[in-house]
Amino acid sequence: MGLDEKKITKKYTNNEITVVWKPDQCIHSTICWKNLISVFNPKNRPWVDMSGADSETIMNQVKQCPSGALSYYKNDEEASDTEVEAERLIEVMKNGPLLVYGNITVKSKDGEEKKENRMTAFCRCGASSNKPYCDGSHQKIGFEG
Repeated sequence: MGLDEKKITKKYTNNEITVVWKPDQCIHSTICWKNLISVFNPKNRPWVDMSGADSETIMNQVKQCPSGALSYYKNDEEASDTEVEAERLIEVMKNGPLLVYGNITVKSKDGEEKKENRMTAFCRCGASSNKPYCDGSHQKIGFEG
C-alpha cells in the first residue's frame, strides 16, 4: 500500500463547523470521547453527534486530538491542509506512538512522498497495519515503552 493511496475520511457538520475524521490516523487515545461524550461516543453510529455541544466546545476538544485524526474547519472558510508555521517537535507518548509536530514529508520505501502538516503519529510498537503511521495497535498488544 503506497502512502498516496486514498484513505477514508468522514465529515460531520452542524452547519457552522465541520469535523473531519481520518480513521487510519486515529491512535485511539480516547481523549475525544472521555472529555466530550455528548459529541464523540464510540458506542453510537455515527459516533460523532454535532448537536451534542456548541461549536466552540467541539473545536476546543478536536484541538486536543494527539494524532491529528480529528480536525475541523469553519464552514464559511475553505478547508485546507495548509502548512502551519511551527518549529518541528518530536514527542514520545508513553506506551504509544512517536508524535511529530510541524510540516514534514514522509517518503515511503517505494520513493512516494506525502506531505503531513500539524501532527503525525508514527508507530513505535511495530504492530500497526498502517506503517509507518500508528493505528492504535499498541493498546491491543500491551506495548510498553
